[in-house]
Amino acid sequence: MNTEDFRKHAHELVDWMADYFENVEDYPVLPDIQPGDIFKQLPTEAPTSAESFDDIFKDFKDIIMPGITHWESPNFMAYFPANKSKASVLAEMLMSTLGSQCMIWLTSPAAAELEESVMNWVRDMLGLPKTFTGVIQDTASTATLCAILTARERATQFSVNEKGFEQQKFTVYASAEIHSSIEKAVKIAGIGAAQFRPIRVDENFAMLADQLEKTIEQDISQGFIPLCVVSAIGTTSTTAIDPIAAVSKICLKHKIWHHVDAAYSGTALVLPEMRWMSEGVETADSFVFNPHKWMFTNFDCTAYYVKDPVSLVNTFTITPDYLKTSVDHEVKNYRDWGIPLGRRFRALKLWFVIREMGVEGIQNTLRKHITLGKWLATEVIKHPDFELMAPVPLNTVCFRFTKGPEDQLDQLNEQIMNNINKSGKLFFTQTKLYDQFTLRLCFGNTNLEAYHVENAWQLIQDTAAALKQE
Repeated sequence: MNTEDFRKHAHELVDWMADYFENVEDYPVLPDIQPGDIFKQLPTEAPTSAESFDDIFKDFKDIIMPGITHWESPNFMAYFPANKSKASVLAEMLMSTLGSQCMIWLTSPAAAELEESVMNWVRDMLGLPKTFTGVIQDTASTATLCAILTARERATQFSVNEKGFEQQKFTVYASAEIHSSIEKAVKIAGIGAAQFRPIRVDENFAMLADQLEKTIEQDISQGFIPLCVVSAIGTTSTTAIDPIAAVSKICLKHKIWHHVDAAYSGTALVLPEMRWMSEGVETADSFVFNPHKWMFTNFDCTAYYVKDPVSLVNTFTITPDYLKTSVDHEVKNYRDWGIPLGRRFRALKLWFVIREMGVEGIQNTLRKHITLGKWLATEVIKHPDFELMAPVPLNTVCFRFTKGPEDQLDQLNEQIMNNINKSGKLFFTQTKLYDQFTLRLCFGNTNLEAYHVENAWQLIQDTAAALKQE
């Protein structure tokens, strides 16, 4: 493809992208296809000869698009959003064009220094202490693994990296409602799933600090070495808020690394009125949240903060001769701040988003989403056929249809969800609370408006009423 062809096709794609943003609500949120439907339309072998871009783009529209789940749709209310804004998409285009590999300062000086600056901006926007230093990771799963690995190395004076495990019997603790990536990190770090301790939660699904301390003390008495506690600002099922200050106090007492997982809900700390959630965070060792979830920056972009960057760097640094430069002692080489050597220029899109929206614009959108969550919670409480299953501190609402034989309610709620999702009008998911099938909606899409939530609630009521009459 020559430059003129590139220019022509790029304009075509941008026109298509703009139309997509404008018309995404016209697509069914969840595609009505079966496993294998896309695969069987694709050739079994790569083409021997070059194909025209027009043919490639036609196949994208005819084969790929019918199999896409539309996360961009404001009727996507499942999971947590993988959010974006037009500014972040434009920045991603520039990132791809530049092709910067940001492993060390010398390979992309502007990328390294922009990342340092933007991470300071974000830290201050969230009201985090200035003792935290930030780095961009790909996902919160990776950041949490970095935290546990750093905790492991600091606890052993970096001997596991050098000699492997000897006789250490480490334990890691988290709420029973914590994200599955925590247990995965415990496995990958070589600590073992048997040494992961899920801690019971209270009626609000938040970790019980007294149970945490009892478990830690019991482990110590049995010869284990408590290594790390992961607390949550916003669990995945219900956005429950663990008692960060109480957990920090316990960790300080026992000299345990405290990692705060705020992957989704951490964005809400941009709102001064929501900073009650992070009380005590100043004594934590690390903190993570995902701008790619609720700060309108397209996937992937995770903000990871540490109080002790020297231990983080010493955990990961390996410097062969071919990576040494004359300015290493003057700069931050972010390849030493995490697992991969290669790094994308993620700071660019975060910079674009913050500048294009402004802190006030981000705050206004977050407040709107939280207000919509509170509105639906109130509607559920008022409705005689539904019950609210968990508190709603933010914009994730968990509730359940209750009219029917008790032994059939799980099936009825699942049928409500499946019937609606199959219609393509709305996509939401479930969780299990009190061992009961629970409907779960999250309102975080960039372009979400009140009428989307009102329509979703009406659709759920109508679908439930139809089942009730059967």
